[in-house]
Amino acid sequence: MNPRIIVSAVCVYDAAGRLLTVRKRGTDKFMHPGGKPEPGETAVQAAARELQEEVGIIVDPRELTLMGVWLADAANEAATEIEATVFTAPGTWVAHPSAEIAEIRWLDLTAELPGDLAPLLTDHILPALAESGR
Repeated sequence: MNPRIIVSAVCVYDAAGRLLTVRKRGTDKFMHPGGKPEPGETAVQAAARELQEEVGIIVDPRELTLMGVWLADAANEAATEIEATVFTAPGTWVAHPSAEIAEIRWLDLTAELPGDLAPLLTDHILPALAESGR
């Protein structure tokens, strides 16, 4: 059995309806902003904190809506699985990458998607968004 990492992530949209993705320094896959909870932190608290740390978006954890929990292959760690609790942030946002983020990219979900997306996005989130009509 592969090791499992617990993470929280957030779906964030801009005014054009595009989905925010980030590529962390030293990695090659784009994913949601997010990361591992700190000791004593809930999944939603971790999601809000990581969103602020990674892209400067400040949102009250109570405003995040649970989208779901999925298991997926880790994008940047071989033979590792993630258990991701994913939330959506209300409204539209502007993001500014922090030092740990090498690049941000807004995805137009109606266009052809790039091939460098994390498995959580391609296998779970994008199908769920399509099913919901997003």
